[in-house]
Amino acid sequence: MARPSPYSPEFREEAVQLALKSSKPIAHVARELDMNPETLRTWVRQYEREHGRQDAPLPVDERARLKELERRVRELEMENSFLKKGVPRTREAACGS
Repeated sequence: MARPSPYSPEFREEAVQLALKSSKPIAHVARELDMNPETLRTWVRQYEREHGRQDAPLPVDERARLKELERRVRELEMENSFLKKGVPRTREAACGS
């Protein structure tokens, strides 16, 4: 039988939120809270599994760069599909058929 946790559910929730919002490593946050880093890391993983990972939003310049790269990929994919469609005809012309 597992022994009861010395941490309250409220403490656990606050510790996870602090670890997620902090730019500090989990081990550093755990030391500040005077607890085992692996315990906090386990809590954070469990929270992320249950609620989904919540990465920080991208800065405006990164979003613009990502949008531009996605546009460029679409253009290249379209060009590539046109080239693939033209290959059989090119082979026929080269063989003299």
